[in-house]
Amino acid sequence: IMTCTGKVETGSEAESAPRAGALMLQKASRLTLVAAQTQARSMSATSRGSGSKALVGRDHFRYWLPIQTRWGDNDMYGHVNNVVYYSFFDTVINHFLIKEAGLRPTASSAIGLCVESACSYYAPLEYPDLIEAGLKVQHTGRSSLKYEVGIFPAGSDKIAAHGHFVHVFVDETSRKPTPIPEAILAQVQKSLL
Repeated sequence: IMTCTGKVETGSEAESAPRAGALMLQKASRLTLVAAQTQARSMSATSRGSGSKALVGRDHFRYWLPIQTRWGDNDMYGHVNNVVYYSFFDTVINHFLIKEAGLRPTASSAIGLCVESACSYYAPLEYPDLIEAGLKVQHTGRSSLKYEVGIFPAGSDKIAAHGHFVHVFVDETSRKPTPIPEAILAQVQKSLL
């Protein structure tokens, strides 16, 4: 019998190997659980500590879009799955760019590609909740925009999720970075900063 260490055992050693392997797995499982509990306590203490960042409120955002959750947004745990929040981010950002800033995704020579996104979750949402996505721009570069997005239950002041999304504008054909189109930049500066 080959043990977890790769050592080949015979005779009475071989009979005890499965038991030793099971004990090793139990120990590993306990260590994993203890590590996870320790990390969760540490994260919880950090979020309550004096160095914690306060959650942003509705007044932090400059542009709003109501979004209806869909039946398929819920996962088997009965709440909106974490990946769906990135769809909400994409929806509010592109709604602003198309409706307010004149982006024409199929006809513009410059398009925005997502190069980074992140989300922190604070409260669950579930179908058939109506949500409101708040948007602002945190930073403008020569060819990039860093958006900040907040997801709130409709009519609530309590943020459910908060994150960011970075677009780099590229030439539609070559896919090389290009300056943010002037019309888009002007509307961003007017409405989202």
